[in-house]
Amino acid sequence: MASFVEHYQIPLPALTGDTRLLIVVAPYYRAIADDLIAGARSVAAQAGASVDLVEVPGALEIPTAIALASRTGQYDGYVALGCIIRGETTHYDTVCNDSSRGLTLLGLRGLAIGNGILTVENALQAQVRAEPDGQNKGGGAAAAALHLIALDRRFGAAPKDDRAVPPAHDIIRLAGEMEGPGKA
Repeated sequence: MASFVEHYQIPLPALTGDTRLLIVVAPYYRAIADDLIAGARSVAAQAGASVDLVEVPGALEIPTAIALASRTGQYDGYVALGCIIRGETTHYDTVCNDSSRGLTLLGLRGLAIGNGILTVENALQAQVRAEPDGQNKGGGAAAAALHLIALDRRFGAAPKDDRAVPPAHDIIRLAGEMEGPGKA
């Protein structure tokens, strides 16, 4: 039996009004990061979205940077870009899992995030996936963010200012009263 794999990409959404994306990149592997950025910028331009770019030290900092930026209400979506190449230690697993988990948690809070953090075995795999004229995973991450923005708008999201990530100091009541002096 022959194997047939088809990679289908849905067309970019038609977005109305201003659309602002923030690309957050960890440029540890500079050439790979530059290709990912070029791909993301190209897809954003095709959709008519404007793009800002910030760099962070590593993939673990990407979710935090997105959470910080989301508090401003300036962006409709986010593109997470970076590259993690397997090494000799379990650090690879930690960085892959925790950066992905952080992005997923932010997405579940309502942020439109395209994840373009490459997790690969070697530099050649990274190059193939990052090339804007190749697999263009940076462009794919931008497209994912744009599709999520379109869904957000379709489902009647609150104005940008109301979409910011809630503060991390939520009150958790373990016992007793919320107001006034308590007695135990």
